[in-house]
Amino acid sequence: MKLQGIKPIENMTQVDRIEMNLHDYFRNENFLPGDSIPKEIELAEAMGVSRTAMREALTRFKTLGIIESKKNRGMVITEPDVLQNMNRVLNPQLLHQDTMQDFFELRLVIELGIADLLYVRKTDEDIKKLEEIVDKENAAKSKAEKLKWDIEFHATLYKISGNQTIERFQRTLMPVFDYMKNTLHIRSQEQTADYVSHKVLIQILKTGTVEDFRQGMYKHLMQYFEQIK
Repeated sequence: MKLQGIKPIENMTQVDRIEMNLHDYFRNENFLPGDSIPKEIELAEAMGVSRTAMREALTRFKTLGIIESKKNRGMVITEPDVLQNMNRVLNPQLLHQDTMQDFFELRLVIELGIADLLYVRKTDEDIKKLEEIVDKENAAKSKAEKLKWDIEFHATLYKISGNQTIERFQRTLMPVFDYMKNTLHIRSQEQTADYVSHKVLIQILKTGTVEDFRQGMYKHLMQYFEQIK
């Protein structure tokens, strides 16, 4: 039974509350990367907590890359590497199937979403690089070698987009994509009607429109989009 006006007791430790207070303090005081923060003892006294509890909370911030210790300056705010932190925890074997499905779908959406960036930033040299990859893929003797060049083709598209965050995010999601490919019942490309090959995608990049490429990539990944429910 849910009673109106009664809030549940937060299941938080003291260190959790200190961490939240520090987040609010850094944000409200507009701390920026490179700014020094008060000493551990000053923060502990201001919050009325022990130095041990404050030290544990600050250690969490250091682990996340939000603060670091500098010689002769004490602790300073740093720009956290969000994707590096994600890499540390993105283990497919530790994630729920629903979470894996969400990441899997996100990767597919990104594959379509970079089309606009590709058409703004692609060069003749980029097209040549893609053609060389396709030649190597077609000449591959084994399934493993073909897969290697398939991955290289898509990784190169991310590089052409010119967005380093998207490129790194693609590499971060690769273990999830591989895991889902091995877990789900994915039809082979040969079984997919209207399949668009890498070679055709390159031709679209040369002469087609952004929407042509987006539609081509959708057909290229059709067997994966079929897994979205």
